[in-house]
Amino acid sequence: MRVLVMGGSRFNGLALVRELARCGHEVTVLNRGQTDAVFPRGVRRLSADRNDSASLRDALGTGDYDVVHDVSGYTLAQVRSAVELLKGRIAHYIFASSTVGYAAARLLPIRETHADDRTERQGDYARNKLDCEDYLFDLHRREGFPATTVPFSMVFGPNNIVPDREQRMFQRLLQGRPVFVPGDGTTLGMVGHVDDQARALRMMMMNPVTFGKRYNLTGNDAYSDEGYVDTFAEVLGVEPRRIHVPAAVMDELWAASGPALHQAAHLIQKVAPHIHRWNSSVIFSIDRLRADIGWEPEYTFRSMVEQTYDWYCSAGLDRTGTFDFSFEDQLLERLGSS
Repeated sequence: MRVLVMGGSRFNGLALVRELARCGHEVTVLNRGQTDAVFPRGVRRLSADRNDSASLRDALGTGDYDVVHDVSGYTLAQVRSAVELLKGRIAHYIFASSTVGYAAARLLPIRETHADDRTERQGDYARNKLDCEDYLFDLHRREGFPATTVPFSMVFGPNNIVPDREQRMFQRLLQGRPVFVPGDGTTLGMVGHVDDQARALRMMMMNPVTFGKRYNLTGNDAYSDEGYVDTFAEVLGVEPRRIHVPAAVMDELWAASGPALHQAAHLIQKVAPHIHRWNSSVIFSIDRLRADIGWEPEYTFRSMVEQTYDWYCSAGLDRTGTFDFSFEDQLLERLGSS
C-alpha cells in the first residue's frame, strides 16, 4: 500500500515506519525535518510545518495515498487541515490518540466505551486529543470518512522519548539506588511494546470493520508495582534496595502539582496521574482490537524489559545515562532511610 506517516522520525512513529517498510509498503514520512532519523531504504521524506496550512499543502502536493497514519496530530487545527487537504485522496485515516483521555475507573478493564474525562483537571494534551477524535467520528457519521482512532497507553521500548520511565529504573538499579514502591506495592498497571503497537497499526490498515471506531492499544500483561521492580531486578541480575513509601506520604505527593507530581508518578510508571491515583489500578481492554483484526501482543512484560535493556546497554546508556535523583534523595531523607 501507499502509506503516509505524519510524524515518523521518533519512537512510535519510527517503529511504525520500520514495520511498514519491512512488510513491503511504499512509505512516505511527513514531518518538520528537524529530527535526525535513520529510515529504511526507499522511505521518502517530506518536510512541512503542520501549523502552517500552506506549508502542508505544498509538501503534500496532489499525490494519493491508501492510508494515512497520523502520529503527530496534537490539535484539532492540525488534524482538520490535514483531513481537508487529503479527503478524497485517501482510503483510511488512522489517528494516534491517548488513553489519558479516559476518566478514572473503578470497574476494570477500561474499554473503549468508558467515559472520557473532559473536566478542567485534564491538560491541553488530553482535551485536544479528544477534540480530534470527536471531529473524526463526526466526519465519519456525516460523510463516511474512513477514520479510526487508536488511544495508546504507556509505550515501552528502545528509543523511548520519555526516559523517566523504564530508562530511569534501569539506572536506579545499576547504580544501587533505592527503589521506591508506593504503598504496599499491589497497584496494577500495564504498558505496550512499541513494536507490537506498530504491528497493530499495520494490521488495521484498509480494514473497513475499523472505520468509525476507537481501539485501545497496549500490552497483554498487567504487573503490580512490586512485580514491576521484581522483573527489572531479575533481568538486570541485581537485588533491589526496595523502600515502601507509606500511603499517607503518597497521598501528600499526589496532592502536589507540576514537577512534584511528575516525579512521584515516575517512581513506578503511572499513566495520567492527574486522573488516576497512585493506588488506583489502571488496566485497559484490548479485546476489540483482538476481535476485529486478530492482533495479539507478542511481547510479555518480561520480554519487553529484556529487549529494551539489551538496547539500553548496546546504545551505551548504561554508562552514559544521567538522571536527576534529587527528588528521590529528598524522599529518602524524609523517610529516614539510609
